[in-house]
Amino acid sequence: MAPIPGSGLAKGLAVTLRTMTKKTVTAQYPEVQPELPPRTRGVIGLFEENCTVCMLCARECPDWCIYIDSHKETVPAAVEGGRERSRNVLDRFAIDFSLCMYCGICIEVCPFDALFWSPEFEYAETDIHELTHERDKLREWMWTVPAPPALDPAAEEPKELAAARKAAEKLAAEQAAAVPQAGEDSQ
Repeated sequence: MAPIPGSGLAKGLAVTLRTMTKKTVTAQYPEVQPELPPRTRGVIGLFEENCTVCMLCARECPDWCIYIDSHKETVPAAVEGGRERSRNVLDRFAIDFSLCMYCGICIEVCPFDALFWSPEFEYAETDIHELTHERDKLREWMWTVPAPPALDPAAEEPKELAAARKAAEKLAAEQAAAVPQAGEDSQ
Protein backbone atom coordinates (compact mmCIF):
# COMPACT_ATOMS: atom_id res chain seq x y z
CA MET A 1 0.00 0.00 0.00
CA ALA A 2 1.25 3.42 -0.88
CA PRO A 3 1.35 6.01 1.89
CA ILE A 4 -1.24 8.74 1.70
CA PRO A 5 0.33 11.98 0.53
CA GLY A 6 0.82 14.39 3.44
CA SER A 7 0.41 11.70 6.15
CA GLY A 8 3.96 12.36 7.43
CA LEU A 9 3.14 16.05 7.78
CA ALA A 10 -0.06 15.23 9.67
CA LYS A 11 1.83 12.90 12.07
CA GLY A 12 4.42 15.62 12.72
CA LEU A 13 1.73 18.21 13.42
CA ALA A 14 0.00 15.77 15.80
CA VAL A 15 3.22 15.34 17.78
CA THR A 16 3.66 19.12 17.90
CA LEU A 17 0.11 19.67 19.15
CA ARG A 18 0.50 16.97 21.83
CA THR A 19 3.71 18.52 23.19
CA MET A 20 2.28 22.05 23.09
CA THR A 21 -0.52 21.05 25.47
CA LYS A 22 1.76 19.37 28.04
CA LYS A 23 3.36 21.25 30.95
CA THR A 24 7.06 21.97 30.38
CA VAL A 25 9.69 20.43 32.62
CA THR A 26 12.46 22.82 31.62
CA ALA A 27 13.87 24.75 34.56
CA GLN A 28 14.66 28.36 33.80
CA TYR A 29 18.17 28.13 35.26
CA PRO A 30 19.37 31.62 36.07
CA GLU A 31 16.06 32.58 37.69
CA VAL A 32 15.33 29.21 39.31
CA GLN A 33 18.26 27.58 41.15
CA PRO A 34 18.44 23.78 40.77
CA GLU A 35 17.93 21.47 43.75
CA LEU A 36 21.30 19.74 44.02
CA PRO A 37 22.06 16.60 46.02
CA PRO A 38 23.96 17.38 49.24
CA ARG A 39 27.32 15.91 48.16
CA THR A 40 27.36 17.34 44.62
CA ARG A 41 30.77 17.56 42.94
CA GLY A 42 31.25 21.10 41.76
CA VAL A 43 34.74 22.53 42.18
CA ILE A 44 37.69 21.70 44.39
CA GLY A 45 38.11 23.65 47.62
CA LEU A 46 41.43 24.06 49.47
CA PHE A 47 41.77 23.89 53.26
CA GLU A 48 45.12 25.65 53.30
CA GLU A 49 45.94 24.96 56.95
CA ASN A 50 46.13 21.21 56.22
CA CYS A 51 48.37 21.53 53.15
CA THR A 52 51.96 20.44 53.82
CA VAL A 53 53.11 21.04 50.23
CA CYS A 54 53.79 17.34 49.74
CA MET A 55 52.94 17.79 46.02
CA LEU A 56 51.09 14.45 45.79
CA CYS A 57 48.02 16.11 44.27
CA ALA A 58 50.08 17.81 41.53
CA ARG A 59 52.07 14.65 40.77
CA GLU A 60 49.01 12.40 40.56
CA CYS A 61 46.87 14.78 38.49
CA PRO A 62 46.47 13.22 35.02
CA ASP A 63 45.90 16.66 33.45
CA TRP A 64 48.74 18.48 35.25
CA CYS A 65 46.35 21.31 36.09
CA ILE A 66 47.51 21.92 39.69
CA TYR A 67 50.27 24.47 40.19
CA ILE A 68 52.11 24.61 43.53
CA ASP A 69 54.98 26.88 44.55
CA SER A 70 56.61 26.82 47.98
CA HIS A 71 59.73 27.69 49.89
CA LYS A 72 61.51 26.19 52.90
CA GLU A 73 61.47 27.95 56.23
CA THR A 74 63.64 27.14 59.23
CA VAL A 75 61.79 26.50 62.49
CA PRO A 76 63.79 27.04 65.69
CA ALA A 77 64.38 24.13 68.03
CA ALA A 78 61.43 23.26 70.29
CA VAL A 79 63.70 22.69 73.31
CA GLU A 80 67.06 24.13 74.17
CA GLY A 81 69.83 22.03 72.68
CA GLY A 82 67.47 20.55 70.07
CA ARG A 83 68.05 20.90 66.38
CA GLU A 84 66.37 23.28 64.00
CA ARG A 85 63.79 21.91 61.60
CA SER A 86 62.70 23.07 58.20
CA ARG A 87 59.20 23.07 56.81
CA ASN A 88 57.61 23.86 53.49
CA VAL A 89 55.55 27.04 53.26
CA LEU A 90 52.88 27.30 50.58
CA ASP A 91 53.38 30.30 48.27
CA ARG A 92 51.00 29.43 45.44
CA PHE A 93 48.29 26.82 44.99
CA ALA A 94 46.26 27.14 41.79
CA ILE A 95 44.01 24.86 39.78
CA ASP A 96 43.36 25.45 36.09
CA PHE A 97 39.70 24.44 35.75
CA SER A 98 39.92 24.77 31.95
CA LEU A 99 42.15 21.67 32.03
CA CYS A 100 40.66 19.85 35.03
CA MET A 101 38.52 16.82 34.20
CA TYR A 102 37.05 16.62 37.73
CA CYS A 103 38.26 13.07 38.31
CA GLY A 104 38.92 13.68 42.03
CA ILE A 105 42.27 11.89 42.10
CA CYS A 106 43.88 14.90 43.82
CA ILE A 107 41.29 14.74 46.59
CA GLU A 108 41.74 10.99 47.05
CA VAL A 109 45.55 11.07 47.25
CA CYS A 110 45.81 14.02 49.66
CA PRO A 111 47.02 12.40 52.91
CA PHE A 112 46.25 15.49 55.00
CA ASP A 113 42.67 16.26 53.88
CA ALA A 114 43.51 19.61 52.34
CA LEU A 115 41.31 19.20 49.23
CA PHE A 116 37.53 18.72 49.17
CA TRP A 117 34.64 18.74 46.70
CA SER A 118 32.57 21.91 46.93
CA PRO A 119 29.02 21.97 45.53
CA GLU A 120 29.69 25.35 43.84
CA PHE A 121 29.17 25.15 40.10
CA GLU A 122 28.69 28.76 39.00
CA TYR A 123 32.21 29.86 38.15
CA ALA A 124 32.02 30.50 34.42
CA GLU A 125 34.36 33.08 32.94
CA THR A 126 34.39 34.92 29.64
CA ASP A 127 38.14 34.39 29.19
CA ILE A 128 39.69 30.93 29.45
CA HIS A 129 42.75 32.37 31.24
CA GLU A 130 40.54 33.42 34.15
CA LEU A 131 39.64 29.77 34.88
CA THR A 132 42.94 29.33 36.72
CA HIS A 133 41.83 29.95 40.29
CA GLU A 134 44.39 30.79 42.97
CA ARG A 135 44.34 29.71 46.60
CA ASP A 136 42.22 32.64 47.82
CA LYS A 137 39.33 31.59 45.55
CA LEU A 138 39.85 27.91 46.41
CA ARG A 139 39.75 28.85 50.11
CA GLU A 140 36.41 30.67 49.58
CA TRP A 141 34.95 27.51 48.06
CA MET A 142 36.15 25.49 51.04
CA TRP A 143 33.53 27.12 53.26
CA THR A 144 30.74 25.81 51.01
CA VAL A 145 31.81 22.19 51.54
CA PRO A 146 29.08 20.35 53.47
CA ALA A 147 29.93 18.60 56.72
CA PRO A 148 30.66 14.89 56.38
CA PRO A 149 27.77 12.53 57.04
CA ALA A 150 27.34 11.43 60.63
CA LEU A 151 28.92 8.16 61.65
CA ASP A 152 26.64 5.19 62.07
CA PRO A 153 26.27 4.61 65.84
CA ALA A 154 26.11 0.86 65.24
CA ALA A 155 29.36 0.86 63.24
CA GLU A 156 32.44 -0.95 64.53
CA GLU A 157 35.08 1.27 66.09
CA PRO A 158 38.13 1.79 63.83
CA LYS A 159 40.99 -0.55 64.72
CA GLU A 160 43.40 2.37 65.14
CA LEU A 161 41.18 4.02 67.75
CA ALA A 162 40.62 0.75 69.60
CA ALA A 163 44.37 0.05 69.74
CA ALA A 164 45.14 3.60 70.91
CA ARG A 165 42.43 3.41 73.61
CA LYS A 166 43.76 0.06 74.89
CA ALA A 167 47.32 1.43 75.01
CA ALA A 168 46.15 4.52 76.93
CA GLU A 169 44.17 2.37 79.40
CA LYS A 170 47.18 0.10 79.94
CA LEU A 171 49.46 3.10 80.54
CA ALA A 172 46.96 4.64 82.98
CA ALA A 173 46.71 1.32 84.88
CA GLU A 174 50.51 1.08 85.12
CA GLN A 175 50.74 4.66 86.40
CA ALA A 176 47.98 4.04 88.94
CA ALA A 177 49.79 0.91 90.19
CA ALA A 178 53.09 2.81 90.42
CA VAL A 179 51.64 5.63 92.58
CA PRO A 180 50.74 3.41 95.64
CA GLN A 181 54.14 1.67 95.47
CA ALA A 182 55.90 5.03 95.59
CA GLY A 183 53.85 5.93 98.70
CA GLU A 184 54.80 2.65 100.45
CA ASP A 185 58.53 3.18 99.77
CA SER A 186 58.54 6.61 101.49
CA GLN A 187 57.07 5.27 104.75
